[in-house]
Amino acid sequence: MDYTGKHAAVLGLGRSGEAAARLLLASGASVTVLDSGDPAPRREAAETLSSRGARVVLGNDALRCVQEFDFAVLSPGIDPVVPLARRPVEAGIPLLGEIELAFRSCLCPVVAVTGTNGKTTTTGLIAALLDAAGIKAEACGNIGLPFSEVAARSGSLDAAVVEISSFQLETTDIFRPRVAVWTNFSANHLDRYPDLASYRAAKLRIFDRQRAEDFAVVNARAELPALRAQRVTFSAVPGVEADFTLGAGDRIFHHGKPVLAMSETRLRGPHNAENLMAALAAGLCLGAGMEAMLPAACAYVPPPHRCEFVRDTGGVTWINDSKSTNLDALSQALHGQSGGVVLIAGGKNKGFSFAPVASLVKDRVHDAVLIGEMRESIARDWAEVTSCHPADSLNEAVAKARALAHPGDTVLFSPGTSSFDMFRSYEERGNIFKQLTRMIQPTNHIS
Repeated sequence: MDYTGKHAAVLGLGRSGEAAARLLLASGASVTVLDSGDPAPRREAAETLSSRGARVVLGNDALRCVQEFDFAVLSPGIDPVVPLARRPVEAGIPLLGEIELAFRSCLCPVVAVTGTNGKTTTTGLIAALLDAAGIKAEACGNIGLPFSEVAARSGSLDAAVVEISSFQLETTDIFRPRVAVWTNFSANHLDRYPDLASYRAAKLRIFDRQRAEDFAVVNARAELPALRAQRVTFSAVPGVEADFTLGAGDRIFHHGKPVLAMSETRLRGPHNAENLMAALAAGLCLGAGMEAMLPAACAYVPPPHRCEFVRDTGGVTWINDSKSTNLDALSQALHGQSGGVVLIAGGKNKGFSFAPVASLVKDRVHDAVLIGEMRESIARDWAEVTSCHPADSLNEAVAKARALAHPGDTVLFSPGTSSFDMFRSYEERGNIFKQLTRMIQPTNHIS
């Protein structure tokens, strides 16, 4: 898209903000980047953009910038209610999300993936399956690589596969994916949204601009409004009718015909079966052949921090599921375990109770070690179903879990909420858990 003669403000100088600024500069726009955070970690990026012709304003000066803009671009990590984002809106300046900006410049079809859980695995799978079928694709968006960066080179691609969160969907306008994937939906981000309906409404925006020739790949159990796109369904729940199903022997079926067994892949659990079914469905929607996709499905290695095996110590299996930032992810992780479980859970208070998973915890967990802001409230929710042990740090939690675990048990680190009370990200949280776990000497159970 040509922005020659336009003056754009980019709000936020994280990786996505920097990519958006570069895309705008390459499209002829005059660009001002505003970031009201700590200037120190942003100096290098600021200098790079300045050398390319952008104006960069950091720190409190960014809040006082009164220059006229034709539009502003909001980086994904910036909450629309903070002063940096409110100022343009109050001044009547149109506000676009980085996803919206990238879409307007994207020259190839877009596959967009949203849902509460499974987005990153499904996004990565789709890109891998398409590539294997000769459809050149790149995964981007909330998965780590900014969509704006991929949009800038989209002329050489056959598809952009975009992981997109509810936050990013809030600031879309004409965004229209050729294939929209809805993995699942459950309570999350109630510290950001006033209620569950508002969170759901933000996610449903993924379907808003689709037409009859587009595709909606959706979980068959999802209660969705009428969609204009062609609906393709999947489900791993027995008895639920869908285009893709999971049958006996953990084998995936498509319209009743066997496709492959989950045991042939490196993915485990019914939730990952649904991720794979969604990915296969998306591939078919873009013209990929089923047989061409299967080798990539079998070879795909899931990303870290998602029910990731860390090690075995004295017969105890240690699993890192730090990406578990809501109750549905925690439930899926527990369903995927066999034998006794010592669960390490807890973290930031996101406005929901852990009581809904109490019956599952009662069935699967003999001891729970609880950390973070929610440790006391979780202990109250689970007081009648399992033994709860508070810990003031992850180091202490790992030590307590080690003492509580018996040979044949699994120590499952699946927090069920986000990390920001103690860590900078779920990745940092998971990496620290792995470091602590790998330091354990392989001795027998400590009584």
